[in-house]
Amino acid sequence: MPNLRLANLIDGRLQAPRQERWLDVFEPATGAVFAQCPDSSAEDVDFAVAAAQRAAPAWASTPAEQRARLLNRLADLIEARLDAFAALESRDSGKPLSLARSLDIPRAVSNLRYFAAAVVPWSSESHAMELGAINYTLRQPLGVVGCISPWNLPLYLFTWKIAPALAAGNAVVAKPSEITPCTAALLGELSIETGFPAGVLNIVQGRGPTVGQAIVEHRGVKAVSFTGSTRTGAQIAAAAAPQFKKVSLELGGKNPAIVFADADLGDANLDTIVRSGFANQGEICLCGSRLLVQRSIYDSFRARYLERVRALRVGDPGDAGTDLGALVSREHFDKVMACIAQARAEGGQVACGGEALALPGALSGGWYVAPTVIEGLGPDAVTNQQEIFGPVVSLIPFDDEEEAIAIANGTGYGLAASFWTGDLARAHRVASRLDFGIVWINCWLLRDLRTPFGGTKQSGLGREGGVEALRFFTEPKNVCIRY
Repeated sequence: MPNLRLANLIDGRLQAPRQERWLDVFEPATGAVFAQCPDSSAEDVDFAVAAAQRAAPAWASTPAEQRARLLNRLADLIEARLDAFAALESRDSGKPLSLARSLDIPRAVSNLRYFAAAVVPWSSESHAMELGAINYTLRQPLGVVGCISPWNLPLYLFTWKIAPALAAGNAVVAKPSEITPCTAALLGELSIETGFPAGVLNIVQGRGPTVGQAIVEHRGVKAVSFTGSTRTGAQIAAAAAPQFKKVSLELGGKNPAIVFADADLGDANLDTIVRSGFANQGEICLCGSRLLVQRSIYDSFRARYLERVRALRVGDPGDAGTDLGALVSREHFDKVMACIAQARAEGGQVACGGEALALPGALSGGWYVAPTVIEGLGPDAVTNQQEIFGPVVSLIPFDDEEEAIAIANGTGYGLAASFWTGDLARAHRVASRLDFGIVWINCWLLRDLRTPFGGTKQSGLGREGGVEALRFFTEPKNVCIRY
């Protein structure tokens, strides 16, 4: 039997699902069940929305400073338990413990503190008219909002959504992924200790087709923020449209990393390029899974790059020397392996990796894939068009700047791009022509919480981060008064 049973947080209390159904939670490193989370139903969502509706008016009228104090208090409680959160995140998702400790949990803390700080000085526009009147804008919370977060960065992205929603004065009904539900459940426990009023934050665990769909379709939920696959995002947009419900969708990516011949390819930059493809087993929507290299340096770059990729250590997520842990689930493991088989079927050559790894002892049942580099496929190959979301990178040569931009833009996605150059004029020129919501130059995953986050085309709708998130979770109202 699993040694951990999670609960929903509804109306300020930890509760079992009303139909008493549970889902097994697997530890990716071993393939064994280690927890159970509620397999909640639409009935649980109804209770959560009702609790949020009762709490919303008082929370909306709570001064921003008081809302900020509670968010900061929650951040303090998480930070005080950083090691416990990191261990649980690693066990739940298969990611290296070192990554959870250095990135996931600190970023969750930063999300809460940033929006606590941002909401206090946030102000609206005021315009004096020549006709003896003043127009001003009220930014008012929507009421009850839904936040649906993915499995790859569980607490990191869960807090990325609930922090601005709560800071702006909304009551929240949130659903973490049923694949990685544990740290959200622990956050729910701490939110009670923090002192949030009952019903302000509700966490309903369960599957997307039941809990997620119920949140999206519920008439009491005024907006939905979702991060996940493009296919699910399209379904959410269709379901929300009849109610004219606000949606923010951060979806998939097939991101390019472009290396120009004039780039500084010292060890630090080369290590960053490797990390951009394989961090968190490639299970980050921002990973550069298409590596475009200028042909004049292709051979020399390839040799150095492959040497570093082959040196990446796949192993026990709890080991400090592990670079890549286990893939998050058996289903995702099967998908990634099928994509590698597809690349071979298309005529791609596996330059390194390409196989599942069998680790010894207790880890023998885990879902491990060697970091894989594919070459020899054209830009239009399925492998270079579909999102794999695993430790798989394609090497693609190009001749000049025009070709690089064409290849980079030549997919249905537009989330993030990175490129490496020593030419300042090229840096600005190429950045303006890349059709992506985020562009990094000579760096990767260097994030500023004040900046807008999101993609173009099939990578999403709307923007999160900074004031963009506060705007999404509020409704602007123009007021005009004549004097």
